[in-house]
Amino acid sequence: MQYSVVNKNQIEQSVFGDRIDAEFYLPTYLNAESTIEKHGFNLLNNITSKIDVGHVGSMVNEYTNAGIWLLQTQNVKAFFLDEANKIFITQQFHEYLKKSKVRKGDILIARSGSFGTASIYLENDEINSADVIIIKPQEQLINPYYLVTYLNSSYGMNQLLRFASGGLQGHVNLTILENLKVCNIESALQNQIEQIVKESYIQRKNSEHLTDYAKTLLLFELDLSSWQPKHQLSFVKNYSDTVEVERIDAEYFQPKYDEIVKAIKGYSGGWDTLGNLVQLKEKNFNPLDKNEYKYIELSNIGGNGEITDCMIEEGQDLPSRARRKVATGDVIVSSIEGSLSSIALIEKEYNQALCSTGFHVINSKSFNSETLLVLLKSMVGQLQFKKGCSGTILTAINQEEFKQIVLPIIRDKTQKAIQQKITESFNLRKQSKHLLECAKRAVEIAIEQNEDAAIKWLKEQTNESLLDRLERGHQQAVQKKGRMIG
Repeated sequence: MQYSVVNKNQIEQSVFGDRIDAEFYLPTYLNAESTIEKHGFNLLNNITSKIDVGHVGSMVNEYTNAGIWLLQTQNVKAFFLDEANKIFITQQFHEYLKKSKVRKGDILIARSGSFGTASIYLENDEINSADVIIIKPQEQLINPYYLVTYLNSSYGMNQLLRFASGGLQGHVNLTILENLKVCNIESALQNQIEQIVKESYIQRKNSEHLTDYAKTLLLFELDLSSWQPKHQLSFVKNYSDTVEVERIDAEYFQPKYDEIVKAIKGYSGGWDTLGNLVQLKEKNFNPLDKNEYKYIELSNIGGNGEITDCMIEEGQDLPSRARRKVATGDVIVSSIEGSLSSIALIEKEYNQALCSTGFHVINSKSFNSETLLVLLKSMVGQLQFKKGCSGTILTAINQEEFKQIVLPIIRDKTQKAIQQKITESFNLRKQSKHLLECAKRAVEIAIEQNEDAAIKWLKEQTNESLLDRLERGHQQAVQKKGRMIG
């Protein structure tokens, strides 16, 4: 049993004086706070020029097919934004939402839901946000790259999670957030953290480019490179067609769905239904109460088909939907409309993990796993998934509709090329993640020991030549900036 002893006067004198819930005073939080205070810190409010929340409230009527990216809570992940399932607004509405604008270097925290992690926005284009906390660091006082690393370290996350405890679950009082304690560390280490985070971002973007290239290879193979699906406001269908499928909703009969199926069936390599081309794992697995399992949720699926994280729990603590066991090489596909692009390849570190019954779990002898992933994430799969969705309260693509999806039987040569690009993409993603983990741990070592120990550890873990190269690049950039100013 865990417990903490806290004096009444400590509670009354604290800025959190209205918090008397036991969770707020967990030993983990108090120990972290003690370490921070011993090291020395600044309050977040004193090193930032803005801590505010983006637009709160409904704006569905303002969504457009293209325009300015509107960040939502599900886009905010550890360190970098997830660009899957983007929503857009018009330039005019973007200008109207002045306080919600996001610019390069801003730190972002989800106000609810996935609260506890922070992202830094690193692109030049101005975007907007909804229900997301925006933090603008004062760069003369703190390095933004260090700040986002600190917030994602155990010392930052413990404070964020502590602030979210009690009251309205997941919602954070901005006044309390202003009092988050940020440890002071030397600028030399802050600069090295900056270079590591930047390198990680470059590798992440290169990973995304490789995934996009794999999709391009697929569409070129199918002669769909220049084809764009068009939503038609009016068209004519026979009544017999509606009787045959027992559907009368206009969306189901959009011509674009027939066009993509026609293109697939015209592929020279042949085609078949998904039900004939893959093995569908539909048997439930019953976890043992005291055994520990990895559990993959919808929120753990990254935009490029990777699994970003998982929950680890004993069987008795898992949700009732954790009933599908996956193996290396499987592909899991979300069945829920709105998350149909949440598709991932199971790598060996998640072998024998569990996932939700909200996923279709498949593998195939007709395709390598990487090609199957790309097929289903491309418009080849996505348009057909969207057409096949049905339901009232929860719209989803059921198993029977899923089996009727038609897929081209891609030639081996193209499959191997796609596999190579996806493998390279996943490797870059892993390297990017490793660098971020190193940056976080270096910050924690600096707080727990000192900056010299942190720098030494960082060089050992990231390859000293890499760190030296990044540092030279930083010094050259500083010198170039100085020459421009002079």
